[in-house]
Amino acid sequence: MLNDTARAVYSYICQRIDEGYPPTIREICSALGIRSTSTVHRYINRLAEEGYLEKMDNQNRAIRLKGRSSVNVPLIGTVTAGLPITAIENITEYLPYVPHRHFSGELFALKVRGESMINAGIFDGDVVIVERQQVAENGDIIVALVNEEEATVKRFYKENGGYRLQPENDTMEPIFVDEVAVLGKVVALLRYFEQ
Repeated sequence: MLNDTARAVYSYICQRIDEGYPPTIREICSALGIRSTSTVHRYINRLAEEGYLEKMDNQNRAIRLKGRSSVNVPLIGTVTAGLPITAIENITEYLPYVPHRHFSGELFALKVRGESMINAGIFDGDVVIVERQQVAENGDIIVALVNEEEATVKRFYKENGGYRLQPENDTMEPIFVDEVAVLGKVVALLRYFEQ
């Protein structure tokens, strides 16, 4: 039987994995007000012994919930959250991601550069997980290809016979285009903090 702290550790791990990525030991300490990393290690070991999770030694963020599996999502480059930049697709690495639901399309990841989506919680340096699809609903946050070679992440709206790519930053203006290629819908966000 788990005590309150063990349940809190497990709950926090589940929450973070549902958001897309397992927490580090230090993140667990910070979130739960636990001062000692060895205390968190002890709780994680106990959760693993009791079958709640699996851990892989000597790896950062190496916690997996039993019964859930991660997928490796290719990081294919950078996308702007500002003025569109030339799109170059080049797989630089694969990121483990535990989907919170089944995705019918292929997933890929892009590192965000710029500040046009800060009101949506997407910051410079974040990584967005994108489900590849060619259509979008009004209000979706998408990765779009503008002018056949410039990629950007914006909120999508179809209106007045054209398209509005709306930034989520009060200081920036929308981009109006007659044609846009939807590359995919943003479905998750990964954020890395300096260690």
